[in-house]
Amino acid sequence: MAIQRIVLADEPLLREKSKKVRRITDDVQRLVDDMVETMRDAPGVGLAAPQVGALQRVVVMEVPVREEDDEEANPRTRLYVLINPEIIEMSEEIICADEGCLSVPGYVGEVERAAEVTVRYLNRAGHKMRLSGGGFLARVIQHEVDHLDGVLYTDRLTSLDTLRPVEPGTEEEAELEAAMA
Repeated sequence: MAIQRIVLADEPLLREKSKKVRRITDDVQRLVDDMVETMRDAPGVGLAAPQVGALQRVVVMEVPVREEDDEEANPRTRLYVLINPEIIEMSEEIICADEGCLSVPGYVGEVERAAEVTVRYLNRAGHKMRLSGGGFLARVIQHEVDHLDGVLYTDRLTSLDTLRPVEPGTEEEAELEAAMA
C-alpha cells in the first residue's frame, strides 16, 4: 500500500468522466488499498479514484456509524468500497449542509443533497450489492459519485457566498460537525 498524491480541483483530470471497472484485478485491489490509506492519511471520510489520478469508477468511504442505543461520544466507523457505484434512488427530501473536499483544501461550502439514497455497486469480491442510507452517509455517497462524473461540490454550491475558508486539513471535520449537529 502507498499513500497517493491527491489531485487538486484546478487539475483537468478531475473534470473527466471515469470509466467502468470491467474486471476486479490485482491492480484494482491495489488501487483500493492505496485509496483507503490515502483517505485515512489525509484525513478524509471519502475518496474517489480520480482524486488519486485513476479514472476508474471506484470509491472508498469511512463514515461514522452510531448505534441508536450507543452512548459513546466517539462513534465507530465503517469502511465501504464501492466499485461501479450507481445511485438508483434518491429521496425527494433535500438537506442543505456544509461540504468539504480533499481536492479543494482549505474551503467548505453549503450544498443541497438528497436526504436519502440507494446505490448499487460491486464490492471488492465482485459481488453485486446495494446500500441505502440517509444523512451524512447519503451526502458522502452523492459527493463521491459526483467525482466519478467529473463534478465537484463547488459546482453544486447553493451560492458562491457560502464558500468559506477553514483551516487546511479540517474540511472534513467541519463537514462532519455540521452533519452530526
